[in-house]
Amino acid sequence: MLAAVATPSRPAVGAESAVVIMYHRFGEGTYPSTNIRLNQFENHLAILADRPNTVLPLPEIVAALKPGRSLPEGAVGITIDDAYLSVYTEAWPRLKAAGLPFTLFVATEAIDKKRRGYMTWDQIRELAAAGVTIGSQTATHLHMAAADAGRARADIAASNVRFAAELGAPPALFAYPYGEASLETMAITREAGFSAAFGQHSGVAAPSDDPYYLPRFAMNENYADGSRFRLAINAKPLVVSDLIPADPMVRDINPPPVGFTVTAPRAGLGRLACYISHEGQARLERLGEHRVEVRFKKPLPRGRTRLNCTLPGDKAGQWYWFGRQFYVK
Repeated sequence: MLAAVATPSRPAVGAESAVVIMYHRFGEGTYPSTNIRLNQFENHLAILADRPNTVLPLPEIVAALKPGRSLPEGAVGITIDDAYLSVYTEAWPRLKAAGLPFTLFVATEAIDKKRRGYMTWDQIRELAAAGVTIGSQTATHLHMAAADAGRARADIAASNVRFAAELGAPPALFAYPYGEASLETMAITREAGFSAAFGQHSGVAAPSDDPYYLPRFAMNENYADGSRFRLAINAKPLVVSDLIPADPMVRDINPPPVGFTVTAPRAGLGRLACYISHEGQARLERLGEHRVEVRFKKPLPRGRTRLNCTLPGDKAGQWYWFGRQFYVK
């Protein structure tokens, strides 16, 4: 039996949680898996315009989550990964006009090498001067969970040197390239001095989460219509404790034994459903009133597998959400 993760007992419902949205490209239809169409993005901004004062800078959300300070009901953070040029030409003008803060995560090597389709350091400095938060994604956009610890540390150190040279200081926030993480990589980002790190698994960021593996809802052409966006920004955290396996990196046991104890909300767990990206709906076993174990049909394939568990909320169209991303080398 793998060790469980002991999570804080402090409840993380209501105004102690925030939804973080992730984008990559804007209006670049050649890359549908990472792109969002401009009409979709403009619809997202229109939906957010009906929720005044709930879109917050990501550092403010992170600071509130750690001590469990209050956040506005329905708080949302906006993040963009990889610093593609369409962030500057398409997303930035629209976000600026809407007055919405966001965080841009940058892998420095692509910028240094002036790769086609990426922003420049001058453009990144322009965003930073206007109040955009700049975060790190290593130097080479490294597959961190698949890399050895020495290479991961060196890649982060190299990017921090470049950030310090170009922006005056290394970033405080980190996003795992591809969302891939392990307990080892989480420890490396903590040791590197980052205040928080984000994956690419769906879910609602709450004080019960490890601050070095916070969830985000990814948006792309196929999963970015208005109903899906509303579903994401209205989600609440399904708070769990005693999570197994502790490590999202799958090593010796595949499929891994997956289980958790639901600490909030505790009512209506008979309606809980979990879905696995390569299998569909999973079979669940209840051990006692609040313990849930997820049964996989077969071993996880190489690469990334996502698990999403949802429970209907008190309001129509609202869901409690817990997500996890596993990685098999």
